Amino acid sequence: MEGKYVKKGAEVAVFQTQKKCSLAETDMKEEIELLHRQIEEEERVNQEIEQYLRTHHADLEEKLEYWMEKYDKDVEAKQHELDVLKASKANDLARLQELTKLYAEYEQVVVEDRIEKEKERRKREQAAEELKSTVHIQSWWRGIMVRKQLGPYSKKKKKKGKKGKKSGKKGKKKKK
Repeated sequence: MEGKYVKKGAEVAVFQTQKKCSLAETDMKEEIELLHRQIEEEERVNQEIEQYLRTHHADLEEKLEYWMEKYDKDVEAKQHELDVLKASKANDLARLQELTKLYAEYEQVVVEDRIEKEKERRKREQAAEELKSTVHIQSWWRGIMVRKQLGPYSKKKKKKGKKGKKSGKKGKKKKK
């Protein structure tokens, strides 16, 4: 009987060991299955992420190309606008220089005209002063001639035989 117990104990021990191993194997298989599912999910997620990143990268490259083209067009447009403004400035500057030269010429003509008018005014003033002085000298001289009774202002002798005429001084002006 003892052999029977030992045999049964050994069988139970083997059975328990097999049962433990079977449970451990089942647990391991479940863990392996879980790990396989996790790996598959990670691979799927990885593929989705890669696909998203490729799509996003392509979108970014398209945007980059769009912005580079826009930048080139904008730079070209601004350069054209700058060239137009520079040409306009050059034309305006040339026009300004031309008008400045024309203004200087006109100003010179005006200055010459003023100088000529001033000379004419001085000549007129001098002629008027000379006329006034001449008249004054002539008046003085006539006064002397009249007072001294010289020249046409002398007393004439009366001629006998003519009646009705009074002798007098001719052309004598009244003194004021």
